[in-house]
Amino acid sequence: MGILEDKSNARLFYKYLSKVYDRVNRFNWNEEMRSEALSWLEFGDDPRVLDVGCGTGFGTEGLLEHADDVHGLDQSVHQMEKAFEKFGKRDLVNFYRGDAERLPFRDDAFDVVWSSGSIEYWPNPVEGLRELRRVARPGGQVLVVGPDYPRNRVLQRVADAIMLFYDEDEADRMFEAAGYEEFEHHIQRATPRSPRAITTVARVPGE
Repeated sequence: MGILEDKSNARLFYKYLSKVYDRVNRFNWNEEMRSEALSWLEFGDDPRVLDVGCGTGFGTEGLLEHADDVHGLDQSVHQMEKAFEKFGKRDLVNFYRGDAERLPFRDDAFDVVWSSGSIEYWPNPVEGLRELRRVARPGGQVLVVGPDYPRNRVLQRVADAIMLFYDEDEADRMFEAAGYEEFEHHIQRATPRSPRAITTVARVPGE
């Protein structure tokens, strides 16, 4: 387990990163990548949408282009304070402080569940993916963005020491273990020199 897969370490990390997160994030995850990921979702009419690990609200901002009923959850109050500055606490978005592995929502509560840049910090990613499936309605969609596993062996050792990085084979294993039957992976990249993101779009079974 990487050092940032410990929740207390992750909270401390984001206490300081939150001050510059929006400036540095665009080198790994930018508006073009977000728009592409959003295009893979089916929002339908009047969707209820959840952003898990919403952070400063970058993904949330994109979701607001497609839905009026948007909810955001994060464990870092420092990150969410930046989101409050953008959207207010209860104005455009309903925010909650909570844990991705123990979501405080009823079953089948959302049409779309989005999570970008969060899974890499979950100590038990399969449990987190189960929770995303639980709170999404049957036939709804879950989208998860995480860091693709490096090809370079030196970078692999560094990645393993920090947090969760995973390739498509590992993504298959995690999503299958979490009970998903239908899903597809996309590799996204901000620039040719940027780290790759692996974006998985899954259909919630049982429609």
